[in-house]
Amino acid sequence: MLDLSSINFKDIYCTDEAAVLQSDRYANAVSAFKKAFEDKEPEAVFSAPGRTEVGGNHTDHQHGEVLAASINKDAIAMTAIRDDNKVNILAEGFGMTNIEISDLELREDEKGSTPALIRGVLKGLKDNGYKLGGFDAYITSDVLIGAGLSSSAAFETLIGTIVSGLYNNMEIDPIAIAKIGQFAENTYFGKPCGLMDQMACSVGNLVHIDFEDPSNPVVDKVLFDFSKTDYVLCITDTKGSHADLTDEYAAVPSEMKKIATLLGHDVLRPVTLDDITGNIEMLRKEAGDRAVLRAIHFVNETCRAKAEAEALNSNDIDAFLKLVKQSGDSSFKYLQNVYSNKDVTVQNVSLALAISDSVLGSDEASRVHGGGFAGTIQAFVKKEHARMYQETMDKVFGKGSCEILSIRKYGGIKVV
Repeated sequence: MLDLSSINFKDIYCTDEAAVLQSDRYANAVSAFKKAFEDKEPEAVFSAPGRTEVGGNHTDHQHGEVLAASINKDAIAMTAIRDDNKVNILAEGFGMTNIEISDLELREDEKGSTPALIRGVLKGLKDNGYKLGGFDAYITSDVLIGAGLSSSAAFETLIGTIVSGLYNNMEIDPIAIAKIGQFAENTYFGKPCGLMDQMACSVGNLVHIDFEDPSNPVVDKVLFDFSKTDYVLCITDTKGSHADLTDEYAAVPSEMKKIATLLGHDVLRPVTLDDITGNIEMLRKEAGDRAVLRAIHFVNETCRAKAEAEALNSNDIDAFLKLVKQSGDSSFKYLQNVYSNKDVTVQNVSLALAISDSVLGSDEASRVHGGGFAGTIQAFVKKEHARMYQETMDKVFGKGSCEILSIRKYGGIKVV
């Protein structure tokens, strides 16, 4: 029988406030597991965190560099091994999925669904030579859906971590789990995502990722403990609508790629600022000024992500925060992914950034988070200012809009 009392929740969830919520959450998950699986007792608990992008806004798709981090919101799974080849997973809010390990081929009618993600992860694990077996699992998550914290990547990482723990002695490399999660989302779910989300969720803490060779990204864990600083991470959901923004998102990589093509490359990674300024007349004529501005953003931002990692590795939080501010400034002015030109009267993210600039100090920083145009902003806020900042943002965007988070040191783990 599981001994939940042995779990050091603060070690996983970073703060007393977050830790105190976990005993009831885990106990409720045990009860839900037993209800779903005929009073069977769970045998092991696994956790996979959500993630936040810290630096490298819109750089990964051009083979650039990013800095990302796992957060203290996660998906957890109560699990038990089966003696057959059936995988039964009840994901809270998404219903029960039943899969036979002998039947892992792609199903077109499953695309866009939870079963597609599960089947895809299992297929990826099998194709990479890892041992599979049957299990029951109940999964619950407090990673907010649609807030740019990668709830799907946390879910994929969790499935991979369960199989690693139950059947592979927790020896599947977190990077391998991340790549398999991306495969599941790309091929089985049908979403053409990059690898940053899965990598941050699986590896954990802060990770600097160089996508120059996207099939073999260089992943460096940044050994910096944010819990020992005076800062917390705040994510504010501005409640902007993502409807009709598909072409806005698609235009970013499209315009960057156009500049790269005009300079003789497939992506922007090999391009330098000198390449852009040396061919500026041709680039402006053929691609337009916005494409040029977005290319300039990429060149500087991919270098900035590396510099942010170096600053943290040197314990220079002041230099890091200056770079975060520069990243936000570049995204707003040059990448131009803070609001849509379709309706300039609606600028949720711009408003959130303006208010942040007004209430935060010079030693704090905010920036657009993730894809942009609607969605969320990120802020590194002094602990003593966090409640004031949260109350201010909630007053504007609604109660519960601003989450005070921490960067957790673990990726996908076996809890007990």
